[in-house]
This record gives sequence, structure tokens and C-alpha cells, in this order.
Amino acid sequence: MKILVAIGIILLLAVLIYNTLVSRRNQCDNIFASIDALLKKRYNLIPNLVTLMKESMRYERDLLERVTQLRAKAMRPNLTPEEKIAIADELTQPLHGLMVAVENYPELKANEQIMQLMRSLNEIEEQIAAARRAYNQAVTDYNNARQMFPSSLIAAWFRFQPKELFEIPETERKNIDIKELLKS
Repeated sequence: MKILVAIGIILLLAVLIYNTLVSRRNQCDNIFASIDALLKKRYNLIPNLVTLMKESMRYERDLLERVTQLRAKAMRPNLTPEEKIAIADELTQPLHGLMVAVENYPELKANEQIMQLMRSLNEIEEQIAAARRAYNQAVTDYNNARQMFPSSLIAAWFRFQPKELFEIPETERKNIDIKELLKS
């Protein structure tokens, strides 16, 4: 009888650990979906912004083209989460350059449509940053649960794969050189 109780307790613990791992993995996926939705919102703003800025920003044509190319790359179907993260990271720097460049053009700063789009873009960037923090916390919790004993046994048995953090690219960790941003 004691053996059956011990086996029952072990099975119950295994089920609880398995359910915890599934719950944490799903939380990561859910937060990543939020990031994905915010990135889509960001990509939808870009064509309007580029169209409005094109005439006034003749000297930053390369920057506008770079933003447009990255947006087109990001809108391709069937991208993996890792590819989405890489493109989002790649687009962040030119977008920040665009925001800085607007400051150099008084006619752009006077255009209410552009300023409204810039405010929307800033708001989305802040939401993306907050969602990234939430995602990284969820991934850390999931990876910790996956690697710690005894849940590591269940994770290995059911092949729970590690998830990658949404990290800031090395280029964004450096001090910003505005002249260099405008050249790219």
C-alpha cells in the first residue's frame, strides 16, 4: 500500500511539473505574440511616414530606403520567431535615425501628420520595449524551470526546448553617433 501511495505522489509531482513547464512555455509564446502584434503596428506606420518624409528629406534618401527595405523584409510570410527578432533589431537603429533626422528639418516638425506619426511610433517603441522586458522575464522563468532539478528530468523527457532572450543588438549598446546614424 505504501508503495502505491509513493508512486501516486511521484506521478502527481510529475504531472504538476509538466503542467508548470507547459504553462511557462505558453506564457512565452503569448508574450511573443504581443510583441509580434506591436511590430506589425510599427511596420504599418512606416509606409505613411516614409511617404510624407520623402520630399523633405532628400539628403536621407538612403536611410528612408533602408527602412523601407527592412519593413518589406519583415512583412514576408512564414518568418520564424528568431528571424522576426533579428529583423526587428535591425530596423530599430534606422528608425531611431529617422526620428533624430526629423529634428533637422523644420518643415517636417511643422507638419502635423508627421508629428502625429512620430508620436505613434514613439508610443509603439515604448510598448515594444515593455513587451520585450515581459518576454525576457517569461523566458528566464521558463528556462530556469527547464534546467532546475527535478523539472529538468521532465523537461528532458518531453523535449522542452530552451527559448532565446530578446536581446539588444551590440550596436545599440554603444553610444549613439547621430552623424553615423544619418549616413546609414
